[in-house]
Amino acid sequence: MFQNLIFDWSGTLVDDLPPVLDATNHVFSVYGLPVMDREEFRRRFRLPYRGFYEEMLPGIPLEELEVHFRQAFAASRAPVTVLPHAREKLEWCRQRGIRCFVLTSMDSDAFHSQLADFGLESYFEATYSGVLDKREVILGIVERHRLVPEDTAFVGDMVHDIETAHHAGLTSVAVLTGYTHAGALADASPSVTVADLAGLMKLLGRSHVKPRPVATVGALIGDGEGRVLMIRTHKWGHRWGIPGGKIERGESAVAALRREIREETGLEVDEPEFVMVQDCIDSEEFQRPEHFLLLNYWVHRISGEVVLNEEAQEFRWVSPGEALEMDLNEPTRVLLEQVMKGGLR
Repeated sequence: MFQNLIFDWSGTLVDDLPPVLDATNHVFSVYGLPVMDREEFRRRFRLPYRGFYEEMLPGIPLEELEVHFRQAFAASRAPVTVLPHAREKLEWCRQRGIRCFVLTSMDSDAFHSQLADFGLESYFEATYSGVLDKREVILGIVERHRLVPEDTAFVGDMVHDIETAHHAGLTSVAVLTGYTHAGALADASPSVTVADLAGLMKLLGRSHVKPRPVATVGALIGDGEGRVLMIRTHKWGHRWGIPGGKIERGESAVAALRREIREETGLEVDEPEFVMVQDCIDSEEFQRPEHFLLLNYWVHRISGEVVLNEEAQEFRWVSPGEALEMDLNEPTRVLLEQVMKGGLR
């Protein structure tokens, strides 16, 4: 099912909650806050942890808090253990040629010490630690190691891990062995939830089933002055196209469209007008074989200036006629011609 797995560390592969709780309570005690028990900590702690500490101890520099935390973490006598099934899961991946990585917010020195102590270094192609916000580095990791998003899953125990997977278009696998309760994880809409890594092995060990078509949304955006927005992207062989992307589980098509436009262009648009649905089956223009169901819309910009994210290379506002002269991907050309038949509004 997957060729690549990116693992969180704490709460996913190892149980280090006891010393983390000790260290956190030490930080609280330094600044006169009451300590938390395990369940309160699990309810309130979140990543990126900068936000957690800004809420609990506003105005105190994170660097100062980290000094107290690291000292207390190193001094804690609470045990850190490899979680059940973690070692077996990693060995299972190695036997099947599945590439494994770690992406963790844990302090790099403490992480590498645990990695060596538990003898797990050889299972990972690369590890990334001390990352405050995983969303800021995940796309670089995917690009650096040439990971195909559809073949890659991010496995973690916190809402931030799920958000990181969604940010990079990866499958998000939530495990219930760590810091966050099942309800909060469910609210983040992971692709898959498993009780532990044994459940993940069982899931991945099933007979391979051909993936179903992927539902996506995209829109031709007009500026109200007779021009439309064209975006060039490497995903479509450096051809010009429109903003859009996958519909996430639990998300309506229109909500997905607004989100994708906002993420890819920074624009706010009016009420989308549905134009057509297109089958896109293993297009040679796209970067890999895929079966997409393309839900195509026509919208108007109502506010904002175009700010592209990392998926796009450049943009242009052009007349429909000028757009037809550009090197468009075929689905965009079909949509543009269909909208032109109805007359631009």
